Amino acid sequence: MSSISICDLVAVRARHPEAIAEAAARRARRPLVGESGRLMIVAADHPARGALGVGGSELAMADRAELLERLTLALSRPGVDGVLATADILEDLLLLGALENKIVMGSMNRGGLAGATYELDDRFTGYRAQDIERLRFDAGKALVRIDYGDAGSLATLHSTARAVDDMAERRLPVFIEPFISRRVEGKVRNDLSAEAVARSIAIASGLGGTSAYSWLKLPVAEDPDDMAWVCGTSTLPVVLLGGETNGDQEGAYEKWRTALRMPTVRGLVVGRSLLYPADGDVAGAVDTAVGLL
Repeated sequence: MSSISICDLVAVRARHPEAIAEAAARRARRPLVGESGRLMIVAADHPARGALGVGGSELAMADRAELLERLTLALSRPGVDGVLATADILEDLLLLGALENKIVMGSMNRGGLAGATYELDDRFTGYRAQDIERLRFDAGKALVRIDYGDAGSLATLHSTARAVDDMAERRLPVFIEPFISRRVEGKVRNDLSAEAVARSIAIASGLGGTSAYSWLKLPVAEDPDDMAWVCGTSTLPVVLLGGETNGDQEGAYEKWRTALRMPTVRGLVVGRSLLYPADGDVAGAVDTAVGLL
C-alpha cells in the first residue's frame, strides 16, 4: 500500500534534524473548534504503548511506512480536523507536510505499556506541556485508567492532575481519557458499563486546579442509550473514542451516531477502526465517520 519513502525521512532525520523544528515553526494553524463546532480527529498513539495489534494481526501497526500512508490519506479527507499521536509519528507527518491547517494533539502519557505489570502506573513519557507549546501544537491528551485495586492508578491520577495544571497555565486544551479498569486473568480490562463511565467522568473532571481547558475523551457505554444521562455527569466538552469494532464496523457507526446526539458531545477521536478497517477502505471508513458529525 505504501508510497511513503522511509529512506527520505531517515535521511532528513540523520542529516538535518533541525528540519523538524523548522517545519513546526512554519506550520499553518487553525482554531481548535471551527464553524461546525465539531471535531474529527484521527488517533495513532497506540504504537508508543507497545499496542501494535489490529483485529487478528498482532503487528499490523509495526509497518511505519504503511501507517504513515494510511494517516496521510485519512488527513487528506474532507472534514478531518487533525491527528493525535506521539512525537515520532507527528514529526514524520510534519516532514511530509501533512499537518498544515490541522489540529495537532500530542499524546502525553505512554508509560503504561500494554501487558506490563506496571501498566496502570501510566507515566508521562511522551509530550510535556512545554513541548506542545514550543512546537506550536494545539492540544494534549492523557490516558487515565483507574483500578481501585492497583496503587499505580494513584500515581497516574496525580501526574495527570499536574499535567492539567501545566496545560491550563499555557491556555492549551488537554483531552482526558478516563476508564474504570480492572485486571481479568492478568490483563487490564476497561469497564464500559454506564455506571463505570459516569464514575470515571466525575473523577477526571475534578483533576487539577482548573478545568477551564479540560475536555473528556470518552468511550461509548455498552448501551449507547445510556449516554444521555452518563454525559450529564459533567459540563466538560466531550469527544468520543472509537475503540475496537471487533469486525462490526456498522455497529460501531450506529453507536457513535446515537452518542453524538448528546449535547456535551463535540466530536470523534478514532484510530485503528478507521485506519485499518476490515474492508481495507480507509477513505470510505473516514468519510462515513465524518458523515456522522
